[in-house]
Amino acid sequence: MKGTAVIRWTLLGWAAAQRSPGESNAIVSCEGDFQPISANNFISAMNPGWNLGNTMDAVPNEGSWNNPPVIASTFDDVKAAGFKSVRIPVTYADHFTGKSPDWTIDPAWLKRVSEVVDMALDRDLYVITNIHHDSWEWADVTAPEANVTMIEEKIYSAWLQIGETLGCRSSRLAFEPINEPPTNSAEDGSKINRMNELFLKALADSGGFNTQRVVTLVGGSMDSIKTSNWFKAPAGYSNPWAIQYHYYGPYDFIFQAWGKTIWGSDADKESLEADFANIRGNFTDVPLVIGEFEANTLLEPAARRKYNDFVARTARKYNTSIILWDNGDGALDRATHTWRDPYVIDIINNAVQGVSNSLSDSTTDGSAKEQSSSAYIFHKAGEDVTDQTVKFILNGNNIKSIQTSDGKVLTASRDYSMVNDAVTIRKAFLSEYLSPTADPGSKANITVSFSAGAEATVEIVQWDLPILGSTTSQAVSGSDIRIPITWRGLYKLAAVKMLRDDGVYLFDDWTQYLGPLQQARGTYNSHWDRDGSHVMLKEAVISQVITSKVSTTFTFELYPRVEGNTVNYTLTI
Repeated sequence: MKGTAVIRWTLLGWAAAQRSPGESNAIVSCEGDFQPISANNFISAMNPGWNLGNTMDAVPNEGSWNNPPVIASTFDDVKAAGFKSVRIPVTYADHFTGKSPDWTIDPAWLKRVSEVVDMALDRDLYVITNIHHDSWEWADVTAPEANVTMIEEKIYSAWLQIGETLGCRSSRLAFEPINEPPTNSAEDGSKINRMNELFLKALADSGGFNTQRVVTLVGGSMDSIKTSNWFKAPAGYSNPWAIQYHYYGPYDFIFQAWGKTIWGSDADKESLEADFANIRGNFTDVPLVIGEFEANTLLEPAARRKYNDFVARTARKYNTSIILWDNGDGALDRATHTWRDPYVIDIINNAVQGVSNSLSDSTTDGSAKEQSSSAYIFHKAGEDVTDQTVKFILNGNNIKSIQTSDGKVLTASRDYSMVNDAVTIRKAFLSEYLSPTADPGSKANITVSFSAGAEATVEIVQWDLPILGSTTSQAVSGSDIRIPITWRGLYKLAAVKMLRDDGVYLFDDWTQYLGPLQQARGTYNSHWDRDGSHVMLKEAVISQVITSKVSTTFTFELYPRVEGNTVNYTLTI
């Protein structure tokens, strides 16, 4: 039950923040039951979770970014996929209608937040909601001449009103004070600790069930190291609490920076585990939740699936729950109600339960000159079809069956052979989809089922070099360059090499010390992107070429990431 609110519309103002935690002058009282839950049980029960990203947190309003307004069926999709909870980020920055000291929030916006929270609660999902991009809109304590008094006043007033609005909701609803508050020093960290305290004061003063409600407190930037170093829990409050932090590491792989598309070496795993172990070691008895994690969906899928599996398994090892970040262009296609890579979702669901997944193998050596992947069978146009072998990391499982996406079961010896972790798909079978003259593109998916854990998919792709609509232009500042492209294989870019005609790297000359697939490469989104029938060079790139006064060649690299699967574009001066 949500409970029934009995509301006395009294503005407490900033003066209320000066009351001690025990002096409640509650605005909201509730009718109905509230079943208290410990923070440990809440965090355990909500695992795994999903983020409603780039939606209620969009600036200035819901629908301003890449997603339409929320509809209830999205939460049906999330629950059906196995997620137990939803994190609902909300930005309030453009919805304050009042000034100091009360900082009134538009009642219509609070009503909409309440409606969306109820959509999730009505489906028996656990919910965490927060104050989100306000962290850089007005609550940045690291900003030059930051008005900390205003920030504290506004945090308290905002949470007083949010608490009033949502105070009678069930114990499945938890609160989070603010998303990723910028923090550079111990002094900044103490200011974030103060935000946590004001957040709890506001909840205590708002009434309802809010003094019994689970909260996920935050440390500096919600970074595990800064949290470990500077977080201090407020004293004197009765709320069951956990710590929430976010994990986007390693940066270069997660954000496809500097050509990094490979992950899964022993060193990669040791580094990630050390990060999880460090924060758990600093908070041995505190429930922990990773409120955001995800890797760029343009990455080679075998590497990305291995990463998600290891994150989920390692989080379980350190008694930490996880919430997948999804900005609407990532995991769930909300319009079609389909998951863009359902195997990642199955991998996460199995891993958090301690079930071993078998995974497609792929290159892990950062010094490699090419990248292999058993998530694909690639065939180059113009070449004869041959047997193709894909390898799996079985993790103690056995292969049970192999079938196509349309339900055709492959027969051993006739369609494939198997030795240990390697499956060889026969030429005769592949020739049903591939030939020297077949049109480029994705032809079929093979699904491999195992004795336990998630399935694995192998996509059969015929590829040829893409065709650029033009191969050169003069660098002119002021906007991105959109270059028409005819894709002839996968609709993905792996990396873009950016090399000036004098042999100098356009950006980041230190990448000369990285592996061959990373040297001179730019960074996704900052330097390059792709959009439908175009590839893009960002305005920052054009400006850099103009500043350098040297013509530059851009080598667009595709999957399979092998020698020759590239096309060039030159910006002249």
